[in-house]
Amino acid sequence: MRISVDRERCIGAGMCALLAPAIFDQDYDDGRVRLLDPRPQQDHSALREALDACPSGALHLDES
Repeated sequence: MRISVDRERCIGAGMCALLAPAIFDQDYDDGRVRLLDPRPQQDHSALREALDACPSGALHLDES
């Protein structure tokens, strides 16, 4: 499993950092998503919640 983010598409809503703080954070300068862990070892339900909650669709999951 690999996560990627599109910072250009991110609107800084912060849902990812709120729902999955071990994986996502917000950049202090512009408020957009920062990816902390691109390859989490577990399939976290919080990760899936964050992916679903992202209003801009800036988060992507490759399950291969």
